[in-house]
Amino acid sequence: MRYFPEIKPLGERGILIDFQPEISEQLLEKLLRLKIFLQKELLKEKVEVINTFSSLLINYPLAIEDVYNEVLKVKTLVEKANIHNKTEQQIFQIPVCYEEAFALDLELISQQKKISKEEIIRLHSAPIYTVYFIGFLPGFLYLGGLDKKLQFPRKEQPRMRVEKGAVGIGKNQTGIYPKTSPGGWQIIGNSPVPLFDKNKIPPCEISPGDKLKFYAIDLEEHERIQKEVDDGIFKFKNELYVG
Repeated sequence: MRYFPEIKPLGERGILIDFQPEISEQLLEKLLRLKIFLQKELLKEKVEVINTFSSLLINYPLAIEDVYNEVLKVKTLVEKANIHNKTEQQIFQIPVCYEEAFALDLELISQQKKISKEEIIRLHSAPIYTVYFIGFLPGFLYLGGLDKKLQFPRKEQPRMRVEKGAVGIGKNQTGIYPKTSPGGWQIIGNSPVPLFDKNKIPPCEISPGDKLKFYAIDLEEHERIQKEVDDGIFKFKNELYVG
């Protein structure tokens, strides 16, 4: 990993802090600590700091007047930042119904991989996943930790409609669609939990750096949790993560 990131302008309102490309929890920890530090230090500028797998983007509300000096300021802040203290993480228990009504592509993966459906469900619900960042759709969690045995290409022709809560696999990742949308991931189940609510603060309760653990439920339990969500009384099962 590059010891000091490359820092450069991106458009009229952005500054990119770019580390050497890699996907690792070690780099994610550094990114998130730096992100928190920059948000505090640049509070008056009302910036938005967004992380990806290996970079941070500082978005300013208006065009940067003096780009050279602002980049220099950010470099000084990065040098000053103490990114060695571990950030606090939560682990969320996420229910998934893998039954046929929701698992549109489970049979396809089973046949192509020559793995039973039961084994796919076991392999998918066994790991503790890491939330690397949120994007594509509000509340769409990019997760790391999918078992290599389950890695599977996206669809050549994406579906025009993927239902809210659909749990899918796309190459080396798995994720949950937070709302109904087009999508090309292979769908293996559905989770009734709400991942994004614009009326709540924060609208997405799960943050980059947090952990997820899937667990299998049946149709009856899916309906029960969905009713809790509809009635506004659903609460995530989560606790402080000690790794």
